[in-house]
Amino acid sequence: MAGRILEVIAMGHPVLQEVSLAVKNPLDPDVQALIENMEATVDHLNCSGLAAPQVGASLRLVIFRVPKTTENPAYQLTPEYDPEGVPWTVMINPEISPLSREMTAGWEPCLSLPGLMGEVPRYHSIQYTYLNRHGQTESRTAHGFHARVVQHECDHLDGILFPQRMTDMSTFGFKEEILKRMEAC
Repeated sequence: MAGRILEVIAMGHPVLQEVSLAVKNPLDPDVQALIENMEATVDHLNCSGLAAPQVGASLRLVIFRVPKTTENPAYQLTPEYDPEGVPWTVMINPEISPLSREMTAGWEPCLSLPGLMGEVPRYHSIQYTYLNRHGQTESRTAHGFHARVVQHECDHLDGILFPQRMTDMSTFGFKEEILKRMEAC
């Protein structure tokens, strides 16, 4: 995959607390280069997604994928994991609408909170609309883990990190400790 690996910034960095700016021209060469670099970064880190603010760019741009299989124990703890997978998706200026009030709690890590995870309630079913990397409008319906990933990544565009969505802080902690506790049960 082309592109260079970018540094992911951590919680506390001011860019992660800002509402990101809309991308005016998805075909701008700088935007396209950022997309390539973000894809290389996600591939290198073997994660599901990345938002532009996480690499210091205050733009409404997200990339994600849901692999068909995963060795990531945090995802395996999420009962709604989608084994069908979702291919690489570039979302520019995304908008999300919940399809119902049904919420599902699931475990979430975050590259900007290295080593930490927590149980986060999210809408189980959403519809999202966005511009793709070619500037064309697309719309999808998502359920379960797919919906969770989209909501998590889009939260970054509004300066929200997953602990701000948590309703039970006793589930927040270091991934290693939480996984040990889960294995013991």
